[in-house]
Amino acid sequence: MRVLIEWGTDVLPLRYLWALFSFCCLLAAQPVDPGRVTARRLNRTEYNYALRDLLGIRYQPADDFPQDDSGYGFDNIGDVLSLSPVLMEHYMSAAEKAAHIVVFGPGPLPPTAAHYRAPSRLHPLEATPLMLADQTGLSQPTAMHFRHKFPVSAEYAFLPTVGAVKKPLGAKALDGGKTPETTSGKELHFGLWIDGALATTVDGETGKPAEIRTAVSAGEHTISISYVKPSGGGRINQVEVDGPFHAVSGPEHPIPSPDGAGIYLADLARRAFRHPVSTSEVGRYTALIALAQSKGDSYQDGLALAIQAILVSPQFLFRIEPDPKAKSPRALTALELASRLSFFLWSSIPDDELLRVAENGSLLKPAVLEAQVRRMLRDQKSQRLAEDFAGQWLEVRRLESVKPDPTRFPEFDDLLRYSMRRETELFFNGIVREDRSILEFIDAKYTYMNGRLGVFYGMPGVQGPEFRKVDLTGTPRGGVLSQASVLTVSSYANRTSPVLRGKWILDNLLNTPPPPPPPDVPALDESTVGASMSMRQQMEQHRANPVCAGCHSMMDPLGFGLENFNAVGQWRDQDGTFPIDASGKLPGGRAFNGPTELEAALSARPDAFARCLTEKLMTYALGRGLTSADKTTIQQIAARVAANRYRFSSLVLEIVNSPQFEMRGPDDRHS
Repeated sequence: MRVLIEWGTDVLPLRYLWALFSFCCLLAAQPVDPGRVTARRLNRTEYNYALRDLLGIRYQPADDFPQDDSGYGFDNIGDVLSLSPVLMEHYMSAAEKAAHIVVFGPGPLPPTAAHYRAPSRLHPLEATPLMLADQTGLSQPTAMHFRHKFPVSAEYAFLPTVGAVKKPLGAKALDGGKTPETTSGKELHFGLWIDGALATTVDGETGKPAEIRTAVSAGEHTISISYVKPSGGGRINQVEVDGPFHAVSGPEHPIPSPDGAGIYLADLARRAFRHPVSTSEVGRYTALIALAQSKGDSYQDGLALAIQAILVSPQFLFRIEPDPKAKSPRALTALELASRLSFFLWSSIPDDELLRVAENGSLLKPAVLEAQVRRMLRDQKSQRLAEDFAGQWLEVRRLESVKPDPTRFPEFDDLLRYSMRRETELFFNGIVREDRSILEFIDAKYTYMNGRLGVFYGMPGVQGPEFRKVDLTGTPRGGVLSQASVLTVSSYANRTSPVLRGKWILDNLLNTPPPPPPPDVPALDESTVGASMSMRQQMEQHRANPVCAGCHSMMDPLGFGLENFNAVGQWRDQDGTFPIDASGKLPGGRAFNGPTELEAALSARPDAFARCLTEKLMTYALGRGLTSADKTTIQQIAARVAANRYRFSSLVLEIVNSPQFEMRGPDDRHS
């Protein structure tokens, strides 16, 4: 139950304070209902990470699985993670291939070719002339950027095709008129970049195909090919990727001898199932080796079969916590707590240290539990919290499927898409790893940029592919609201949307989502926006409809505070021919004008944001929707986080120490 008290300027009479105190004591005396979580399978992200951490291989089969359903904003909610026959077939196939990779290696793959083409339209270069670009050339539209999934760790060949640069109508030449439109016979210097890091450089010449060869690890990577030094050749308009060549043969890690198979499988099952396994259970897996050999297969074939059996076991694929048979809740065992903790912070299985303190029972000691939480937050694996939790909370996962109008936003390319999302992930991860205040999500005057974002944001001096921390003091940007990833996913393909952006703030920063729109709401007249009237004027006409006014009066003023950012997050002063009016009011009446004042207004309500983030993070941590029984705990956690200067670790520790996280309620049949 949530109690709101308007203090105003009057002093509450003593009898009211005593009544409030008595009510709070009554709430505290009520037995806590920790709720219960449905036994749930690993979602796609958890399955990929669990395979990597368990087997030590970079194989991500779940990328090709059917999409997971989401509930309450997240895709790890037990009630929506069903298991279809098609998905079970995927699990079987993935287990077979993963086991084969562990025992035999990835195996020979015939070289194949993939082709990537640049967008047909080259954007104007007036904002990024060649002479002002960084030496990598990555910020130039003559570069090529794409994502490619490499099946195995091996050598690959990249063959760029260079074409003439056709200057867009009204645009300046690439280097102020110094570069001819055709560059036949010109010496070229190519650089190949993998995930923002320079892999190799190659000299070439126009008219002669260049080949860039380098080793690439298995998995999906962002590939960029640009001119370096710079050489100012024609546009790279196509890249062919050939390979793999000279793939590493054999397993990446030593496999046990027949004498050590039992010990190996016992440890593998223990880590996969997140609890010790009995001798008889291990015997069932070692028996598969003997069965395979009795049919004429090798020891290695039998070992792969045993590993496959572990990977398709429900004890690996599902997170199962037995319900208490009594009507009252029960405390989790140390091993169950370890599993909850690892999937919360790492989206994966516990590591050896966490398993060790769980198996000896010391994880149930508050000091040991806190030490483990802090260790896990410092670990590199905590960046998965940025990718998985923050990607869904801030909705930047949707950036992968966003397609801004190439006519209106020709500067939007795959490198910019990658850079936008990476900025937000690094920003979130920095707050986690440095244990900063959660309020910095709203008003931090710093962010993380590479050269591509530096050019896009108009930040001088930010060059090269490496991301670095950048001071935003003196700029209108600050916190997640001014990051291009958030601004892009809260816009339409061809224009901004105060409605979407206002709803985003209500949903994700204030946790006060508006009701769904009524049916048959008339659409805006897109042809008039920025031409005969501004977006604000259009929305004011829309709000004149009484059916629409209620919700839009909440959303639109918040969204207007971000109107200076266009649909892909670049600053602007005008909406077409109309000057931007970025004034608005928060629910409650505080006025603001522009993004900086909007951030200040939101920062002035730290408790509202703390409650919002607490609810989001607890939903993700528990894997279930929150109920009215959880509200008191949410209020208490938010208050204690405020007392600890809103440190991120304080929020995580409060959630981990809550009855909802450390206990499990009974099955409804026993209640």
